[in-house]
Amino acid sequence: MGVANQEAIKQFQSLMDQIDEPLKNTFQNMHQGYPNETLVRFLKAREWNVAKAHKMLVDCLQWRIQNEVDNILAKPIIPADLYRAIRDSHLVGLSGCTKKGLPVIAIGVGLSTFDKASVHYYVQSHIQMNEYRDRVIFPAATKKYGRHISTCIKVLDMTGLKFSALNQIKLLTVISTIDDLNYPEKTETYYIVNAPYIFSACWKVVKPLLQERTRRKIQVLQGCGRDELLKIMDHTSLPHFFRKGSGSSHCIGNGTTDNCFSLDHDFHQQVYNYIQQQAALLESVSPIKQGSVHVDIPESDSEDAKIAKTIESEFQKFGGLNGLSNSLNGLKVES
Repeated sequence: MGVANQEAIKQFQSLMDQIDEPLKNTFQNMHQGYPNETLVRFLKAREWNVAKAHKMLVDCLQWRIQNEVDNILAKPIIPADLYRAIRDSHLVGLSGCTKKGLPVIAIGVGLSTFDKASVHYYVQSHIQMNEYRDRVIFPAATKKYGRHISTCIKVLDMTGLKFSALNQIKLLTVISTIDDLNYPEKTETYYIVNAPYIFSACWKVVKPLLQERTRRKIQVLQGCGRDELLKIMDHTSLPHFFRKGSGSSHCIGNGTTDNCFSLDHDFHQQVYNYIQQQAALLESVSPIKQGSVHVDIPESDSEDAKIAKTIESEFQKFGGLNGLSNSLNGLKVES
């Protein structure tokens, strides 16, 4: 790390020493014993501009306090059937880790429908996944591999991507904005697999709009990309959609499923049980309210809004041919 970067970290540290006690407390929950590494993530996200990184981090800490994010892992989505419906319509899961120990998070972008619950439940569930990753998965990986691990890789499966995905752009923009502003630099690489023509066409237009830093992290693999992924992970860590004969009904050993999107998968069972345990601890102090946690949805920055609008117009070009325009009435991508 260069002298200028070290100086930036030092300046940032001294600014953070001056923040109020409540912000310091939530910062402690957030950095998990690695304050410097956290400062570096926010500096990278703001091109090493200390003033901008400081504002970004303080805004993030205030967002955490206002929305009680420190307690979000004690707020189960109930009843269980509702949580199962969310897992079946927002396809995401942990399939294993890379040879270097980075968690592998699989996301079924093309087949996620986000149509079984309100936006607030999907946002709550997404933040819970982020917090569980940061507070449980990363520390466990750090311990196992004997070095600090605080980033993951994501495998985005575009199988089944259709024009109707346009209806989800608003929600996906909300989720990506939450990640950009409050969980920056947590993903080392995004591997895009099974990309249909519609994605490739959109990608050509969207790619130039992305910041160089973001663009470098995205790799669109040929076809299913299996051979490429096997260079960085073992076969057992490949997401289930790479394995022959796997499907939601494909079970392994003790009756659990190897479909990492399913609530029956070990990972989701662990998350679900963890949240139930945390809730029981919190409930001994105060009763838990039913219903979704309403998290303030941050304003997306102009870059996100521009990308969302571009995707929308690209999809409309394709969709105009088959009556898609009717389903677009009244749909607005928030800027």
